[in-house]
Amino acid sequence: MMANKFSEITPDILNLSELCVKNGSIAPELYGKFDVKRGLRDLNGKGVLTGLTEISEVCSTKLVDGESVPCEGKLYYRGVDVEKIVGGFIRENRFGFEETAYLLLFGELPDRKTLDKFTALLAQYRTLPTSFVRDIIMKAPSKDMMNTLARSVLTLYSYDERADDVSVPNVLRQCLQLIALFPLLSVYGYQAYNHYHEGQSLYIHSPLPELSTAENILRILRPDSGYTALEARVLDVALVLHAEHGGGNNSTFTTHVVTSSGTDTYSAVAASLGSLKGPKHGGANIKVVRMIDDLKQNVRDWEDEDEVACYLKKLLHKEAFDHAGLIYGMGHAVYSLSDPRANIFKAFVSSLSEEKGRGEEFKLYSLIERLAPQVISAERKIYKGVSANVDFYSGFVYSMLDLPIELYTPIFAISRIAGWSAHRIEELINAGKIIRPAYKSVSERRDYTPIGER
Repeated sequence: MMANKFSEITPDILNLSELCVKNGSIAPELYGKFDVKRGLRDLNGKGVLTGLTEISEVCSTKLVDGESVPCEGKLYYRGVDVEKIVGGFIRENRFGFEETAYLLLFGELPDRKTLDKFTALLAQYRTLPTSFVRDIIMKAPSKDMMNTLARSVLTLYSYDERADDVSVPNVLRQCLQLIALFPLLSVYGYQAYNHYHEGQSLYIHSPLPELSTAENILRILRPDSGYTALEARVLDVALVLHAEHGGGNNSTFTTHVVTSSGTDTYSAVAASLGSLKGPKHGGANIKVVRMIDDLKQNVRDWEDEDEVACYLKKLLHKEAFDHAGLIYGMGHAVYSLSDPRANIFKAFVSSLSEEKGRGEEFKLYSLIERLAPQVISAERKIYKGVSANVDFYSGFVYSMLDLPIELYTPIFAISRIAGWSAHRIEELINAGKIIRPAYKSVSERRDYTPIGER
């Protein structure tokens, strides 16, 4: 009864919310009148320049005869093409996330000895404080793993005797610990939820120091701790591709904004987690999976291009799925012709779909990837190209890895904490003013009215 009362929206709240909407709505034309860059982007989707970074670069255009024109997307980590990074560790038959985290944090590619030392350091930090699982993670488990993860991060503050020290050595120590602990906090949080809310058996497996981050995720998640080499390899590639994406994405910008206030690492990371939780950011791959499930139920022949295209048109016309008018997984704020992460991912998705016996679904995804840009361009005026983004395939990959949907966004966080950490340290090193953009007031000035005269 208390829980229902706590969550109840009463008639008084409904009436007050109508007042919020009535007095909180701003005329859309005012944004154009005052040249407001909504979302800090112009009409072409180009972001407003708010800072400088050496950590990564997202490229979608090139100069031709002095004019900027769309090009195939490129992503660089510390100036190194991410396609070359992935190709390098795949050819050498090793895992790449740890190497990528080192590169993002320290700006150099590690040699073998340095990488082994760094990997050992992460393994050393992959231990939660005594009784943390019992006292924190097992208590009042949330149905949303991102909230569980944020709560765990904020609680770690009370275990840290130097929690408020923002010197670079201390923040680096905190960041390395969070990079190491995010898999445990996420998966253990899910295991607690699955046990207490879903009535399933409780599994708390310990990570092994000799395993990679990707291998340990699968080990501590699965009841039998088993996984194939390809499964671990694909998950590792996913972690590499999600580790960083420029300073302007919502959660990383949040890291910069909150760090600029001088607050502690745990508060800054918790704020970034809150950003990533949003369905317009980290939760996008869940939308893709659910959209495809809806398509499967409403399209009889998955190979019929006309029938699939008709469904895609219904999505745009708000006649299918969630009636939002979107084809999830298509388009990106920066990329136009292609998202390099989706291109890299696709080859591994193909191999995994064969191993899992889900080749027909992969063909369906490929068909949608080809048809959606055609349908969108025919139905809407667009300012740049439209292509599949990394979220289009990542949800499919996670489903083939038998990852529960509750962990899709936390997996993103497990990866992106490496980028957030690098950006937090960069902001501290180059500490300037607190980030404070301007908002123009468009409200009318009014006289104060005594309460008896209202």
